[in-house]
Amino acid sequence: MQKGHIGVTTDNIFPVIKKFLYSDQEIFLRELISNAVDATQKLKTLASVGEFKEELGDLSIHVNLNSKNKTLTISDRGIGMTAEEIDKYINQIAFSGAEEFLEKYKNDANAIIGHFGLGFYSSFMVSKRVEIVTKSWKEGSQAVRWSCEGSPEFQLEEIEKESRGTDIILHIDNKEYLKEEKISELLNKYCKFLPIPIVFGKKKEWKDEKYLETEQDNQINETQPAWTKKPGELKEEDYLKFYKDLYPFAEDPLFHIHLNVDYPFHLTGILYFPKIKNSIEIQKNKIQLYCNQVYVTDSVEGIVPNFLTLLHGVIDSPDIPLNVSRSYLQHDDSVKKISNHITKKVGDRLKKIFKDERKQFEEKWDHLKIFIQYGILTEEKFWDYAKEFSLLQNVDGKYFTFEEYKTLIKEEQTDKEGQLINLYTSDKESQYTYIETARNAGYDVLFMNGELDVPIMQHLEQKFEKSRFVRVDSDIIGNLIRKKEKEQLKLSEEEQESLKKMFTGHLPVMDKVRFELQLDALGESSLPIVLTQNEFMRRMQDMSNLQPGMSFYGDMPVSYSMVLNTEHKLIKDLIGKELDEKNISTVNQLIDLALLSNGMLKGESLTKFVKRSCELI
Repeated sequence: MQKGHIGVTTDNIFPVIKKFLYSDQEIFLRELISNAVDATQKLKTLASVGEFKEELGDLSIHVNLNSKNKTLTISDRGIGMTAEEIDKYINQIAFSGAEEFLEKYKNDANAIIGHFGLGFYSSFMVSKRVEIVTKSWKEGSQAVRWSCEGSPEFQLEEIEKESRGTDIILHIDNKEYLKEEKISELLNKYCKFLPIPIVFGKKKEWKDEKYLETEQDNQINETQPAWTKKPGELKEEDYLKFYKDLYPFAEDPLFHIHLNVDYPFHLTGILYFPKIKNSIEIQKNKIQLYCNQVYVTDSVEGIVPNFLTLLHGVIDSPDIPLNVSRSYLQHDDSVKKISNHITKKVGDRLKKIFKDERKQFEEKWDHLKIFIQYGILTEEKFWDYAKEFSLLQNVDGKYFTFEEYKTLIKEEQTDKEGQLINLYTSDKESQYTYIETARNAGYDVLFMNGELDVPIMQHLEQKFEKSRFVRVDSDIIGNLIRKKEKEQLKLSEEEQESLKKMFTGHLPVMDKVRFELQLDALGESSLPIVLTQNEFMRRMQDMSNLQPGMSFYGDMPVSYSMVLNTEHKLIKDLIGKELDEKNISTVNQLIDLALLSNGMLKGESLTKFVKRSCELI
């Protein structure tokens, strides 16, 4: 038996592993099984080139849990190791500037493991003792057992072992990792698509009101998942089945993109467009990142452009380092190239679908809209693609590209300053009166009620010269698209002041709402009173819900302009009159009608209005 010390330049490796890597404990199983897969694939390679001439036999990797003995064993039938190779790969951990690095990254398990190749040593995060029982594939090799109790001291002895390969035996104290359901959970998370069969116990079946083990091995992984195949080998139902494997309870996706790149980097994967209507945050972290079919993370923000985190599916690339921190990945050149490529593929795919199947594209727009708008707002490169297939919908349900809509409204909706005015509504029901007024004037009205419509309007106003978005209730129709200079009121200053005074004392009092009186000649057929809300202030208040830094706008009172139509008969009849009981009733009724048409008359005020209406009738 050989005894010795692991070749480290600092004695603090095991305390670091056990303490500082604690939050990432579960990756130990991924690391050990990944090593077993590597050993097995190396043997397959040796066989393919004729160096290994024996039968390969069953190459499955077996994971065995013995709760009674408190052991977890990972067994492979790969290339195995000789005593010399154990000394080289296990005993000699060559640290360069280890102490400084360990201190710097003491809270980042992946950075430490990846930097020093400590995949195997992650087993000490959960084990009080670890054994390696191994026999090399080389002819005449002697089997050996290595053991260590989490200190720089180890033991190495020669033993008898019938077959080639390696068993890693973990002696575990942590009860959590001695539970079958926990190991099963980790295997499904990290090893679900590994290229070598992973077996964990036997399959079970329900019999006599309990689950009983069968004789059949319980293989937990699919060795050839859909993304490893060529697009020509898959049918539409294959893509759908894979999506259901990834997200069993999700609705069917809209469509997919199959990534298959060999140069200048290796990238495979399948990305799906899920059905999204609202709530961006809920949809994030659904893309699973793999490295050679080994699961890395489903938190890909910073690795792919932000808007792509709304997609579902799988990305796999050997050029993405497996064991490094996410902050490292964000600055990796290969990752940046991959990120840019995915953006291009997504843009090209959407562009093609729009061109070839526009009707279907329009039918799916409600689900695509938030994704495309999020891309426009967060990724400048995506704008070059999206401006050609991003759509605007009007109140009649018709869809237009930006350029198409500009052509549609240019003649009628350009004001005297040369500004193109895009009228929109956020609520077709409550703003119906304003919509109809605009349509009667020959204008088209967009329907913009999406979660990102307000910031998207801001963005488009910056992108397009002399173009503004204005909600139909933000001013009277003559002011929304002013074609000529505003005409002066026909009332004298004394008449104007008398009219304002009559209404001022009866303006409604509401919490966080402020009303300002205005006089305007809107025509005999227009309403006697029109409520409008300034576009800028309302938009800023809407934006405050999306951007915390603008929260002060949300705290400001909502300001409405109460515009008295001086050409309406009911308003005209009040000019120069005394404020007697009858006229007070008329004033209150007119104000309440304006509030009612905007959905702002409620509670006691509504009750009074109904009672007053009955009395007037």
